[in-house]
Amino acid sequence: MTPKEALDQLARAAAELRNQLEYLREIGVNELTARSRPPAARYSAKNEVPLADSTGEHAASPISISRGKQQTFFSEIGNPSNGTQDSSLESIRADIGECTRCKLSQNRTNIVFGEGSPQARLMFVGEGPGADEDRTGRPFVGRAGQLLDRMIEAMKFKREEVYIANVVKCRPPGNRTPERDEVSTCEPFLFRQIAVIKPAVIVTLGLPALQCLLKTSESISRARGNWREWNGIKVMPTFHPAYLLRSPDKKRETWEDLLKVMQFLLSST
Repeated sequence: MTPKEALDQLARAAAELRNQLEYLREIGVNELTARSRPPAARYSAKNEVPLADSTGEHAASPISISRGKQQTFFSEIGNPSNGTQDSSLESIRADIGECTRCKLSQNRTNIVFGEGSPQARLMFVGEGPGADEDRTGRPFVGRAGQLLDRMIEAMKFKREEVYIANVVKCRPPGNRTPERDEVSTCEPFLFRQIAVIKPAVIVTLGLPALQCLLKTSESISRARGNWREWNGIKVMPTFHPAYLLRSPDKKRETWEDLLKVMQFLLSST
């Protein structure tokens, strides 16, 4: 490694650490004491994160998260077109095509399929694209997406190591909540994405994502922070980043939810 490459690597690590500290300050962690210190600054390509016990304290040594095969039950989730298991995310995207299956297609600019690692152990599911996402065709790239990026980095992951998707693939007009017929039309594609990725944990962001996966009438305030399960996959409901921008006092509760996710991923290696 040349001196310039070493300096570049150090600069990237410093930038990541600054992002993590910024998010922790936002949720009220101002002193890095033994009970409130963030995850260790260094980690490897294997997603190493510190172990957190029930008190929220982190162990000093990172423990790697393996990408072993997960026990899931996808026999109920077939391809709605031909009843077979999808071979890849690309095949699902090809099946969507230039979708006109519901009225959301009438005003969209781009289909926002989702992005991230096809082998991700951690998946985030939101409600639907906003204006920035509709313009770029990428999920969570606006202000809420920037906050989600900081949340992911605070968990000691990189965005490209997780998978991010939405319940609906086209922007609802005026960023309204997707209607029932729109969700029922689009959710099979989300289920097929999950079936291919086989994540160990899905974090649902906000009420529509929670209701889509779990078909529950619970409020997000009651459901958040409590483990649920969908087809053999652990589900952690929490607040949507857009809501956190409006209600920053809820960031600490969200961080508590994410700590539970980190603990589970470590314990399931």
